[in-house]
Amino acid sequence: MKKSQDIKGSQENKNSLRKNAKVVLVHDFLTQYGGAEKVLESFCKMFPEAPIYTLLYDKEKMRDKFQDKEIRTSFLQKFPKFLKNRKRCLVPFMPTVPETFDLREFDLVISSSGAWSKGIITRLNTTHIAYLHSPMRFAWDYSEKYFEDIKKKNGFCKRLFLNYLRIWDYQSAQRPDMLIANSEYTRSRIKKYYRRESEVVYPPAVLSKQGDHKNKYFLVVSRLSAYKKVDLVVEAFNKIKLPLIVIGEGEQKKYLRKISDKNIKILGWKSDEDLRKYYQNARALIFPTVDDFGITMAEAMSFGVPVIAIRKGGAKEIVEEGVTGEFFDAQTPEVFSDGVRRFMENEKKYNSDTIKQGAEKFTENKFIKNIKRIIAENLN
Repeated sequence: MKKSQDIKGSQENKNSLRKNAKVVLVHDFLTQYGGAEKVLESFCKMFPEAPIYTLLYDKEKMRDKFQDKEIRTSFLQKFPKFLKNRKRCLVPFMPTVPETFDLREFDLVISSSGAWSKGIITRLNTTHIAYLHSPMRFAWDYSEKYFEDIKKKNGFCKRLFLNYLRIWDYQSAQRPDMLIANSEYTRSRIKKYYRRESEVVYPPAVLSKQGDHKNKYFLVVSRLSAYKKVDLVVEAFNKIKLPLIVIGEGEQKKYLRKISDKNIKILGWKSDEDLRKYYQNARALIFPTVDDFGITMAEAMSFGVPVIAIRKGGAKEIVEEGVTGEFFDAQTPEVFSDGVRRFMENEKKYNSDTIKQGAEKFTENKFIKNIKRIIAENLN
């Protein structure tokens, strides 16, 4: 009888802890709004009282995002603005920064990490669940190309530092109690680089309930960074002479505007309301980068808009060739242009309702349901 009461009491304690657990969210940076920040918004909906710890926060660049949240920053926030705007200069500090966060008051830590925040250190009885957008790209499968894209030589000292980053990244990935991958592609990379298993939970896409789209222009929605390869799209459309609209912010914005012909518009940041209108009128979304997921593809598909994407990374889990979009096989203007040509040949075969159905597995409700299940299974 006593044993039965003990078991019952233990279960009650577990349920009580789940209900009353103090939760905190940790995110790499709040300095630019993109797919990772959309995931963080869903975590905020799940835990509206949870504060957010982040390495850097730029209120101006985040505009009205997360303005109602308690945001706690690292010591990097006190650095001069010209340094904070050049995060590559801060990389030597980065491995130390998340380790300085004092999270002792919390029972559950959820980190949203593309590089650094999974490296937090928690007390023994704290449960840490890490949602990984990617293993650290420039330290692993992108290291050589990273230095090419930023026009820097990959010298001996840089190689030594990259080796140190790989060691830190591997060790920090052993700290969370549970790893969640944003795609099967990310899951395979986690297994390869970290030697750990993970569970896939697709990110939540803000899906449309509007009617059929209007075929006016090709569309890119992306951060304007070198590795996103928006420049190859611009180069191709300079020759194709079809209308192209590019939406996004980043260090390449001025450069892209400089090399663009009159048929191309580099618009910069747009509000969610405006972005929905651009999706609504797009002929196709172009996704030229090898990404671990690619949330804009799911968003575009929810409007019935087909996708033209590189046949690598998370795109292969989102796009069904000939049904919801077309693939191209190399990141060169010539190969990409051929993908656009094939899309135009098959354009009339695409069915808007079928494309919308392809986006339904990426709803926020499914995301939240899966995250809650994983928390219940792992919370101490």
